[in-house]
Amino acid sequence: MQVEIKIDEKCTEPKIIIVTDRMTDEINELVKRISEQTPLFLVGFKNSEATILHPDNIIHIYAANQKVYAVTDGGNYTVRLRLYEIEERLYPLGFVRISGSEIINLKKVKGFDLGFSGTICVNFQNGSTAYVSRRYVAKIKRVLGI
Repeated sequence: MQVEIKIDEKCTEPKIIIVTDRMTDEINELVKRISEQTPLFLVGFKNSEATILHPDNIIHIYAANQKVYAVTDGGNYTVRLRLYEIEERLYPLGFVRISGSEIINLKKVKGFDLGFSGTICVNFQNGSTAYVSRRYVAKIKRVLGI
């Protein structure tokens, strides 16, 4: 996909034009992402106190016991969104799903251990680990370019 940006000092509002030979799923997804005005943060709850969670501070997000939790540099928080909603909201910021119950922030990853057969171990900067399920291994390799 080619991206072209033109600077025009007479332009008062940004305008996006998509030129294509046909509509594809990729184009539909692009239009959907551009059109949505979703906030780029989450609200986390801890001890009945709501806190704004900036994506740069989130290490990973996981679902357990019918709840969704965000692990941050400052602790763990309950989030009142579903994983797929969080994934859609944070995907443009470097978040990727690694299993049916977990999303990680690639900016907080120290490295990937490819030594396990069929799975990938994710090592985070804070010392914790997570595992990519076999179903998501191909997707992670594609995202990482390996």
